[in-house]
Amino acid sequence: MARTGQAEEMAPVGRPAARSMVCMHTRFVDGVTIRPLRNGDVTTVAALMARLGERSRAQRFGGAKPRLSDRELDALARVDGTHHVLVAYTPGDDEPAGIAWLVRAEREAEVACAVVDEHQGRGIGTLLARELAAEARASGVTHLHATVRGDNCGALSLLARCAGAIDVRFAGGERDVLVAL
Repeated sequence: MARTGQAEEMAPVGRPAARSMVCMHTRFVDGVTIRPLRNGDVTTVAALMARLGERSRAQRFGGAKPRLSDRELDALARVDGTHHVLVAYTPGDDEPAGIAWLVRAEREAEVACAVVDEHQGRGIGTLLARELAAEARASGVTHLHATVRGDNCGALSLLARCAGAIDVRFAGGERDVLVAL
């Protein structure tokens, strides 16, 4: 993996400066192509969202979400020093099969992932999550955070596979998950 933007960020006195996120190039893992999303690439995000079934959308967004607004698409396609997005493609399919987001806040990062229905259960979410976790770890992130619907056992299992310790707390119909890297 290549690093870009390695300059240290300004940090408050007494606190270490956080390093910029590692920026990987396209990788091929187990036949799956994983590449970083280009900043503002709403076309790729919209293409993946269009392929998600109703249940997958509900699990990703915490409820019914028949379509994303332009504002939501812009936010999900944001890539910068704190927002990092990886996209997965499977052989023979030009459309994205999965996507994973990481938003860094100092030593912790929020993560989310979506895999199109026809590719779920094939390890694509795990590949994306592991790549993001490795990049986060390399840039000084020590914990990943996710808010997961209570019925989304697949997401909990995926997060558990990415790290050692996992702390799950219930908050209404959701689970707040903290994963130690």
